[in-house]
Amino acid sequence: MIIVIDSLNKHMFTEVLDEMFRLRARVFGDRLGWDVNIVDGKEIDEFDHLDPAFVVGLDDEGHVVAAVRALQTTGPHMLSDVFHDILDGEAPLRSATVWESTRFCVDTQRLNRGKSKNSVSYATCELMIGSLEYARRAGIQDIITVIDPIMDRVLKRSNNAPYGYVGKTVPMGKVAALAAMLDCSEDRIDRVREFAGITHDVFLTEEEALKVFSKSHPITTEVQDQPTPANQDTKPLTMLEKYFAEQMQAAQSEEDVQAVLKLIEAVSATNPPTQRQVLSQVPQALTNQA
Repeated sequence: MIIVIDSLNKHMFTEVLDEMFRLRARVFGDRLGWDVNIVDGKEIDEFDHLDPAFVVGLDDEGHVVAAVRALQTTGPHMLSDVFHDILDGEAPLRSATVWESTRFCVDTQRLNRGKSKNSVSYATCELMIGSLEYARRAGIQDIITVIDPIMDRVLKRSNNAPYGYVGKTVPMGKVAALAAMLDCSEDRIDRVREFAGITHDVFLTEEEALKVFSKSHPITTEVQDQPTPANQDTKPLTMLEKYFAEQMQAAQSEEDVQAVLKLIEAVSATNPPTQRQVLSQVPQALTNQA
C-alpha cells in the first residue's frame, strides 16, 4: 500500500516520515555503511528539506516497509552535489522532466522471502510501481537513480532494467554506487506489474493511509488547562483522530466544520469511537456551530 508524501500533506504524516527516516538509518547507515548523518536513530540529509516527494510503502499492520525519495534535478540534488564522482567529469542532468530517485529502501527485517504480499519482493515491486506511476502522473518522463550493484540486479530481475547508465561505478561504504536511467512509460510499469502479479491500484488516499498507520501507532495529545468531564472519553487519540481534531480546530467557518464532520461520520461507520474522541478535543464553540 503506497502513500505519496510531499510539501502539501507532510504535516499530516510526520510520524510516518519519522519511521521512514529510521528505516533509512538502518539500511544506509547500518547495512550499507554509507557515510550518512544519523541523529536520534533517523537518517535525514539536506535534500529532505527541499520539499521532495516521498513514496512510502505500508504493510497491513501500518508499518513503513519501503520508501524512496523523488527530487527535481533543476536544483540541488544528490548526483550533482554529493555523488559527483559518479559523473566522472560529466555535467549533471538538469531537466524539469527528469527527476532524481534516491534512498530506495525496503525493510528486510520485517518482511519475509518469497513473493507473498508481506515479502521483500512484493514490497519492492509495489514501491517501483508506485514511484513510476506517481512520476508519470506528475509529467516526469525519466528518472535517474543512484543505486548499488545489488539494486541494479533487482531492477533487472523485476523486468525493470535501466535503459542506460550515467558516469561510472564508484566505491560507497561497504558497496559501490552507480547512476541508472529509467523511463516512466506505461510499458515499464506494465512489465513490473506483470512480474509481481500486482493488478490493483497500489495507492492509498490520505485518509486511508492515516487509518492504516494508526493501527499500530496510537499517539497521545495533551490538552492543557481544560478540565476533563466525568463522561468524556480520555483514551489516547490515534493518528487519524488527531488529524480530525486538528482540522476541526483550524476550521474558519461552519462550511469548514461541516466538511470535517462529514469525513468523521464516514470513518465512524467502521470506527464508532472516532467521532466521540475527536469532538471531545474540539473547542465547544466549534461543536456548537455543528
